[in-house]
Amino acid sequence: MDQDSFFSLDGPLDVAPAGGQVRAANFSGLAGFVRSRGRDARGIVERHGMEARVLTDPESLIAPQQLADTLEYCSVLFDDPLFGLHIAATQDPEVFGCVTALCRSAPTVRAGIRCLIDFLPVVHAPDCEVVLIEGRETAELTWLVNTDIGVNEQANYQAALLNAKLLQSMGGPAFKPSWVSLSADPRATDLPEIEKTLGCRIHRRANRNAIAFPVQALEQPVPSANRLLYRLLGSYLQRVKSAHSPSIIERVCSYIRGALATGSCSIERCAEKTGMSVRTLQSRLAAEGAKFSELVESQRESLAKSHLAEKRLSLDEIADRLGYGEQTSFGRAFKRWTGLTPQQFRASA
Repeated sequence: MDQDSFFSLDGPLDVAPAGGQVRAANFSGLAGFVRSRGRDARGIVERHGMEARVLTDPESLIAPQQLADTLEYCSVLFDDPLFGLHIAATQDPEVFGCVTALCRSAPTVRAGIRCLIDFLPVVHAPDCEVVLIEGRETAELTWLVNTDIGVNEQANYQAALLNAKLLQSMGGPAFKPSWVSLSADPRATDLPEIEKTLGCRIHRRANRNAIAFPVQALEQPVPSANRLLYRLLGSYLQRVKSAHSPSIIERVCSYIRGALATGSCSIERCAEKTGMSVRTLQSRLAAEGAKFSELVESQRESLAKSHLAEKRLSLDEIADRLGYGEQTSFGRAFKRWTGLTPQQFRASA
């Protein structure tokens, strides 16, 4: 035994998902839930290119697109516009894997949320990004998927309730969200059920998904705090994260995709998020032959083309999601990138 450590592991206990993958744990309970409605879940997942084992093996890896498409299909199949919310009501936050145990063992809600931000992309969904935004009176836990998966309202409903359940378990019985915003468009007749389930008012058709709560809740102790588990599991996940660290360009692009819609995309914030000074960040990008401003333009162009081809958002909404103050600025930039106006590109897509 190594005399410098009490124990050691030869490597990760599970295969960490790579980009374009997510653990099949989001399907936990789906088989029984679908069976109770008179259908066979096996046929549903196979219809979307997955093997039946994804229904029983939460560590199976699937594509985010398959998850979103399956939930949307079930919504239509069962004529249930809130299918994602209803399946999440039968699930526990353990869907997120061992990061849930780490969050619940953290000393404070702030520390628990930090664990979710740092390790959810490591153990569950690399393309998912979680951000904490602090205001004077309100804090917001926001989440997004850094890849275009088309219509994913049901996945957003599922994520909203699972995130709310995790926050509740960290905040204790007194925790109550102030409001939830969803980049979904539920029917007005469905709002009362959503608000009752989440326990707060809902902002629909928002440009981001978020759960807001009083900022002072961040310093509340977690009832299930466990110092030993927090240190051991946190150390393990940090080692897994270090072994799968993306390149500096990938990290910056990930930040840009998440920050554009908030209107706060800047190299200063990016440097802070990546844990380095602005000068160091610029130097590391230069060593890779890249500049922050060029990466911003590249991500804007890529996201713009994706949104225009999808034809779900208006030009004003796309401009807003890309961080432009007005549609005309977006239009000029898009013409510079492609030689086409956004309208021309959308028509030809």
